[in-house]
Amino acid sequence: MDVPLIELSGVVKSFGPVSVLKGVELKAFPGKVTALVGDNGAGKSTLIKGLAGVQPYDGGEVRFDGAPVSLHHPRDASRLGIEVVYQDLALCDNLDIVQNMFLGREETEFGTFDEGLMEKEASDTLRSLSVRTVKSVRQKVSSLSGGQRQTVAIARAVLKKARLVILDEPTAALGVAQTEQVLNLVRRLADQGVAVILISHNLADVFEVADHIDVLYLGQMVAHLDADQTSRDDVVGYITGTKVQQGASA
Repeated sequence: MDVPLIELSGVVKSFGPVSVLKGVELKAFPGKVTALVGDNGAGKSTLIKGLAGVQPYDGGEVRFDGAPVSLHHPRDASRLGIEVVYQDLALCDNLDIVQNMFLGREETEFGTFDEGLMEKEASDTLRSLSVRTVKSVRQKVSSLSGGQRQTVAIARAVLKKARLVILDEPTAALGVAQTEQVLNLVRRLADQGVAVILISHNLADVFEVADHIDVLYLGQMVAHLDADQTSRDDVVGYITGTKVQQGASA
């Protein structure tokens, strides 16, 4: 029986009089990709910011590895191994791949950066994810394609020994070949035992890599679906509010 790495129960969040999350339930499992879908304004960003410790929830319970945890600061999430790859990627164009992957947590020896060790660890991480599209880890990020940039951002999360990786629209604005490259990387990430939450508006991408699909509608989780037992039309119905799943949280 699958045991969730992270489980949200009855999570709520308001901004003044506006209730954004209304008793949300969510589970993410090791080695599985859980897609989080919903229209603009459904509450996806607020839900993820709570998991990242950026905007703590007002109420509800968060359990990690079966134990209750508090996520009041990004450091709390980082200590648990929760990493978020945001849509803007937060990469520095003027630095190379190694420097980006170790930015803010450089390896040092005798008071100076251990460039050899960082280069080896960056190369090993990319190799572990079967990344073959990067010619050199010393390439400047400014020279990389959109798909390669996304690859570096995901590899940075893996380098941090992440146990849960949250990907915010990782294929947005990518071409067909680059999208396929990133989706393959997402699948390999899960195959390594990492729990993955994928936020995407692209249902073709969702059905290609997701094991589970959770649908948010106006701050409520209206459906928990197995990807291989549902259809695109059903998911669209839940996203638009024309379908309601029995047993989903209200």
